[in-house]
Amino acid sequence: MPRPRLYRKIRFHPSITYFKPQGVPMRFLKTVELTPEELEAYRLRHINDLEQTEAAQKMATSQSTYQRILYSAYKKIADALINGKAIRITKI
Repeated sequence: MPRPRLYRKIRFHPSITYFKPQGVPMRFLKTVELTPEELEAYRLRHINDLEQTEAAQKMATSQSTYQRILYSAYKKIADALINGKAIRITKI
């Protein structure tokens, strides 16, 4: 049985939860799911320009966990952009 996930502070809750390539109907697209944790990590690093240690403190997590979350977000976003997939931001 896996360990339960720890609470992480997420201060950004987007009103828009889907992004897709223009001109392609959703029924023809595969979807990549981005978690709220991944979106928050991405936002702190690239919108707020915080360093890894500061961003990890704001999310109430360790620096190594923050890095894993951020790397997961990078991988999913790159997959969606390169392979023409839609991005769905999941709810908490």
